[in-house]
Amino acid sequence: MHPPGADTVLVRFSGEVGVKSQSVQQRMERQLRTNLRRMLDQRAVDATVEAEFTRLYVRTDPDQITAATRAARSVFGVSSVSPVRESEPTMAAICDLLREAARERYDGGTFAVRARRAGQPDAHPFSSTDIEREGGSAVAAAAEATGVDPVVDLDDPELTFGVECRPERAFVYLDRQSGPGGLPLGTQEPVVALVSGGIDSPVAAWELMKRGCPVIPVYVDLGRFGGVDHRARAERTMQCLTEYTPDGLTLWAVPGGEGLKRITEAAERYRMLLARRFMLRIGAAVADRTDAVGVVTGESVGQKSSQTSAALRVTGAAIDYPVHRPLVSLDKSEITERARAIGTYDEATIDAGCHRLAPDNPATQPPLSTVREVEPADGERLATEAVENAEQVAIWGESF
Repeated sequence: MHPPGADTVLVRFSGEVGVKSQSVQQRMERQLRTNLRRMLDQRAVDATVEAEFTRLYVRTDPDQITAATRAARSVFGVSSVSPVRESEPTMAAICDLLREAARERYDGGTFAVRARRAGQPDAHPFSSTDIEREGGSAVAAAAEATGVDPVVDLDDPELTFGVECRPERAFVYLDRQSGPGGLPLGTQEPVVALVSGGIDSPVAAWELMKRGCPVIPVYVDLGRFGGVDHRARAERTMQCLTEYTPDGLTLWAVPGGEGLKRITEAAERYRMLLARRFMLRIGAAVADRTDAVGVVTGESVGQKSSQTSAALRVTGAAIDYPVHRPLVSLDKSEITERARAIGTYDEATIDAGCHRLAPDNPATQPPLSTVREVEPADGERLATEAVENAEQVAIWGESF
């Protein structure tokens, strides 16, 4: 919901951006503004972006305010957004907008006015409390004039009239939508994300994107060990993630069937561990070619036999790059909840039949030395050759 005639989106920065050193903060704010501008362009939203201390403003036509709001709330580094109407920073002008909003949008139930006043103490001849008190009276009077019985609830109102009053202008809004927060995408170096299309790996990739890292998704085709829809599922989950980046994603589809066939012939009990080491080597080989600085996985301690604390040591030792595991301490229910929140869950639950690698009696406390002994000696070469035959697929979201 937004005030009638809203033509601006008020964009609030993530708190993390504001606590950086001045030079880092300025760099991150520039990146955030660039990302927002490109997101609007990709979604064909006709708008301009203005910057002010700790705020961005997206100016657009009222008929595009919903599209502009959706674009802005998808940008990493944005904490929240509100479609707003702008006024002069005077009590009279603010109350006029509140009255108009009440007449058009308030049809009963409880309400409150919440105000924030920014600037020096003498920037305005009134306080935030004054705005809330006089603004509340204006809303109540407008409601009564339209036959609505106004009810104030300062603790848990059904409708909140928000006011942000700055030295040069004021804004009235009715909605505060959360953004992803984190750091602007592109303020950190890129990482490779191993993605299977299941529930976990897309969430792990999203978490690194939230920390400012562009991701290079890598899907390893399991050959006869994978399902017929395995790759399609991976592509669809990555398409969901493109909603958070203006540039789309480039998926590396790597044929891993031959390498996995060799591994399954090596040692039955250690099959999953050897497969994970092989996939990490593929990720490292892609990182070599893309100047990425790490590899991301969706592993969580104890979730599977190949994800015990001992097993993670064995698999991570396969490569020199750092292995980022942002989900390492989360329960499956927590990961599932995040997948629902970011929009990847539905695609990730399509049955793709990728369970054929698991042995009947997997090793859960594997000695690294033993795993190295049974591992094919040419594992590095197999991974490198697989990457040389990779297909690169451009992934774009449905909003573009």
